[in-house]
Amino acid sequence: MSIETQTTPHPKGELQLFTMTNAGGASVSVSNIGAGIVSVVVPDRAGKPLDVALGYKSQADYFADAPYIGKTAGRFANRIAKGCFTLNGSAYKLAVNNGANHLHGGLTGFSDRLWNGRIDGNNVVFSLVSADGDEGYPGTLHVEVAYTWSDANELSIAFRAESDDDTVINLTNHAYFNLAGENSGQALDHVLQLHASHWLPTDDTLIPTGEIAPVEGTPMDFTSPKPLRKDFDADFDALKFGKGYDNCWVVDGWKPGTIQEVAVLHSAASGITLRVLTTQRAVQVYTGNWLGGSPESKSGRSYRDYDGVALECQGFPDAPNKPAFPSPILRKGDTYRHTIVFRFS
Repeated sequence: MSIETQTTPHPKGELQLFTMTNAGGASVSVSNIGAGIVSVVVPDRAGKPLDVALGYKSQADYFADAPYIGKTAGRFANRIAKGCFTLNGSAYKLAVNNGANHLHGGLTGFSDRLWNGRIDGNNVVFSLVSADGDEGYPGTLHVEVAYTWSDANELSIAFRAESDDDTVINLTNHAYFNLAGENSGQALDHVLQLHASHWLPTDDTLIPTGEIAPVEGTPMDFTSPKPLRKDFDADFDALKFGKGYDNCWVVDGWKPGTIQEVAVLHSAASGITLRVLTTQRAVQVYTGNWLGGSPESKSGRSYRDYDGVALECQGFPDAPNKPAFPSPILRKGDTYRHTIVFRFS
């Protein structure tokens, strides 16, 4: 394993790019802008290297991009209804940056911060301190995101956080994948399987209603592999609310601290399969419904809607306001630990 580092000066601070290359020549590049994934280059069925992660031509375009491409979302990924929650009897008000709701940590969430990057053995580790009151959240939070790339083309992301006061937390990675190549157009012909027999219905602003519903008999059923396109135009509220899939599925057989496979994504065009494993309870599937108008891509054009698929392993959306959902509270003195693995073959 080799790791190369590139630094670029910028008004916001030094931009760091780390490229991890394994024994087979496959590589992953990660950036300190949002502790994010910039590229994943793996062989297709013919052995040709293919970049399967969406990304921009200019590093500076990763700041404040609407799609959050590749980056770490936090302090609370996904949505919190109306930007409000109560913790220990105190009410907290967050920014409203997605219609009537709070999304992915607010106006300047973790995805728009310059993290401190370093090489630690075969890992690239990004760290960040989020002060008490940052974006309205309580507690000073110390966060680390560690990336590891293996000779088996397995990218592991380990999240770790501690707070000096009780807070809420939900971290994920927001990479978009197109397994036919990042410049190949729509990813809706990809075949997806989810190890999830239940999902979280939402209102028309994509806030969960609180119901945990069976997928059987609905377009949300991916318990057997099917193309994303198959039920995409179905007369179904969830698909209308999000202009495609932008929903959370509940992992079957979840056990605390246990890493398990939750999703399998396959492209017949390239022959590449992505298996997603995690310790998280849920996975948000987002079919890039609003990618149009994004900054210029690596390939010299703006991505279009549905050009990539995000598989965001995480806790339940709006959990701070849903007592029946698994608690998102990180208590003072405790440690938040979760892992996501992207396994390419």
